[in-house]
Amino acid sequence: MAITDAHFHVGDFPMFGVNLDQAGLGPYLAANDIDTAMVFHQDNAMVQRTIADLPGAYGLYWANPKFGNPVPELRDYLDDPAFRGVKLHPLMDGFHPNDPMVWPVIEVLIERGLPALIHCGHPIFSLPWSIEELIVQFPEAKIILGHMGHGNVVYIDASIAIAGRHPNVWLETSGMPMSLKIREAVQKVGSDRVMYGSDGPWHEPKVEQLKVQLAGLEPDDLEAVMNGTAQRLFLGA
Repeated sequence: MAITDAHFHVGDFPMFGVNLDQAGLGPYLAANDIDTAMVFHQDNAMVQRTIADLPGAYGLYWANPKFGNPVPELRDYLDDPAFRGVKLHPLMDGFHPNDPMVWPVIEVLIERGLPALIHCGHPIFSLPWSIEELIVQFPEAKIILGHMGHGNVVYIDASIAIAGRHPNVWLETSGMPMSLKIREAVQKVGSDRVMYGSDGPWHEPKVEQLKVQLAGLEPDDLEAVMNGTAQRLFLGA
């Protein structure tokens, strides 16, 4: 089965004791059976260099609107066909998901038909209900709830419910510990809106894969979550 990883970091992360550079990315993906990966880091230029000429590696532009208007640079990066959307990290970068300074980023993504992967699952800025305010503001935007609520079952259930309320919302599985909640998400919103991610190399990709594989999904649903859904959303495949 082909695997598309919707949530993948590259760079040096002393806090986590991991480093993955340009030379190491390809071997790391191959060792973890990852055919396609959506890769990001705050240093977008480094990401662009790292994924260049590496088959199956694509970039998400890390947008931090607190540093000023990112739209001109965002447009330049999205002109590179290797960049397939945006990563927003309201928790790390310290902004509300529906702050008006975020809106121009979402408007560019709507124009391009590309998704935003948004870190979801921690107070104060990345709670699922806060992201839902952005979803309501832009019902035509493609929004992925990264980690689908992360480690708190209240936030996980809220993320599944939000995806159920809004057809423009996808759920991504990395860091969310319960296989049964992956099955529940597929049952409630469909495998066409649930996708595997590892949060690698911060998390072990094979552990994250096993979590999905043990969720008791039907074969077609498992293929969609592990590969097909992300392929369609990011690459139009």
